[in-house]
Amino acid sequence: MQQAAFKRIGLTGGIASGKSTVSRLLSDRGFALIDADAVSRKITAPGGAALPDIRKTFGDAFIAADGGMDRDKMRTLVFGQPSAKAQLQSLLHPLIRKAMADTEAHIKAEGKPLVIWDVPLLVESLSGREQWDGVIVVDCSEERQVARVMARNGWNAQEAQAVMASQASRQERLAAATWVIDNDTDDMATLIQQVQAWNPR
Repeated sequence: MQQAAFKRIGLTGGIASGKSTVSRLLSDRGFALIDADAVSRKITAPGGAALPDIRKTFGDAFIAADGGMDRDKMRTLVFGQPSAKAQLQSLLHPLIRKAMADTEAHIKAEGKPLVIWDVPLLVESLSGREQWDGVIVVDCSEERQVARVMARNGWNAQEAQAVMASQASRQERLAAATWVIDNDTDDMATLIQQVQAWNPR
């Protein structure tokens, strides 16, 4: 019998869409996941692979007291300066992609049939559809995103909207979707039901 082809599924959603919750629920179902945010945090943490280039490019002011990247200071910079954002992405994205690809190779070698790449900026930075066998988009209204960010992060509406404006639009994400998980309510049972019903075939 011929072995089924290994599948790579993308998972994405805007800030406060509930993507991280969906990721955990999919992991609970037994799917192999690779989390781009976790990789990014690792390579910018103390001793991380990206730190020498971050220091060289942005200076010591962007290295926190613990030796990792000062995430708050860097976030303020990149939101205010598109060129700085492009510089940071050019440093981080190759390292993130390599780490995720290495992890995927291990998952594939273990004989698992698919892997889910949890990528917040999938549409923005890894949008080539040919590399995905399907894309899950966790969706909610922009109004709900703003309300959740304000409640979760303590930001004001303008700060939340600034982050959203730096990401792909809701319409762009939906256009890339193979499957949509609707999280426009705070009903966890409904969200769990949708994740349990998701079928990659």
